[in-house]
Amino acid sequence: MTEIVYDGLPEGLLTALTYGLSLAEHPEWQAGSPELCLSVNSANVVWAHAAGFLAEQLRGTCPFSYGSTIDFGERIVPESQMTAFCVYAPMVLEREDYLGIDVGPPGHEGHDVINIQGMYPIHEVERQFIDEQGLEAFWKSGWEPTDVLRRPAV
Repeated sequence: MTEIVYDGLPEGLLTALTYGLSLAEHPEWQAGSPELCLSVNSANVVWAHAAGFLAEQLRGTCPFSYGSTIDFGERIVPESQMTAFCVYAPMVLEREDYLGIDVGPPGHEGHDVINIQGMYPIHEVERQFIDEQGLEAFWKSGWEPTDVLRRPAV
């Protein structure tokens, strides 16, 4: 698994992308295979490593589809209370830049399509809320997706 990390892109955020998750197979990946994108207001590169770790550990078993929640099992980084992630569209990319990216070689277009999925750190109580009420209800709760030191929104 490869983690590509950008410090300060966009300004003030640490952004990480994975490469390697999409090389696995999953029955739900019909319209393309995922890679992950995480953007947080932190200089701690462990956030990027956490996304890479989850991609490596869960490839082929977790669909990483919108609304999926992933329990990390412990604090992701020591300074934050967050212990989980939810998956949705990446906030730092335009739709045309994260959906339907054809990486197939010439003559094999449409066979290797990647969709970049956003990973958002959340609190355990928020993970439970999303699992019970759905991602849309949580998304409308007024939370700040890049703030890894925020209090729970629910």
